[in-house]
Amino acid sequence: MTLYLDSAIISEAEEASLMGWVKGITTNPTLLAQSDSPPETTLKKLVQLTNGPVFYQLMATDFDEMLTEGRKASEIIGSQTVLKIPATSVGFQVVARLSVSITCSVTAIYSASQAAVAREAGAKIVIVYVNRATRLLGDGIALVRDMASVLRGSDTEILGASIKSSEEAAASLQAGAHHLTLPLAMLKAMATHELSEKTVEEFAKNGIGLKI
Repeated sequence: MTLYLDSAIISEAEEASLMGWVKGITTNPTLLAQSDSPPETTLKKLVQLTNGPVFYQLMATDFDEMLTEGRKASEIIGSQTVLKIPATSVGFQVVARLSVSITCSVTAIYSASQAAVAREAGAKIVIVYVNRATRLLGDGIALVRDMASVLRGSDTEILGASIKSSEEAAASLQAGAHHLTLPLAMLKAMATHELSEKTVEEFAKNGIGLKI
């Protein structure tokens, strides 16, 4: 299991890097638009803040332009590149072409059958918008479960995105997601619980330890 930061804000990436347990960064066109710098500059800065993958989502929709954009992103990000390619007919063609030399993921998947196509096209990761799928389809966790069933025994892994609570994060992992990508606030929320804080306070009040 891997937890990623879902952000293109440099200050947030810096904070996530200091956590020590956030292992990569995912971006999308909306997140990159929130950065104060051009995408090329932002991506180069993000690469310096993680040893893990940096995900870049293609904006182009034409086959040849998508190939060009994907290769350009790979040149900028380097060996840490994971391309996010939309789950469209053209997108699957692009995955089949680029996955030979660049790690590819397929994003915005809303059916188990799309996950199967992504696997056959060569995608290493399939991305499911869990909460959004719940709002649009009725049950995002069930979708994760169905995708996990279809992908069982393959090397293609599931990345859960659009996670709105710690409970939804845990449920996604229980349903078969291998990884999660979360905003900084959600990463912090996953690491805390009010009872943990209360227990620590009790230890501090009643216990004794080494002098520092």
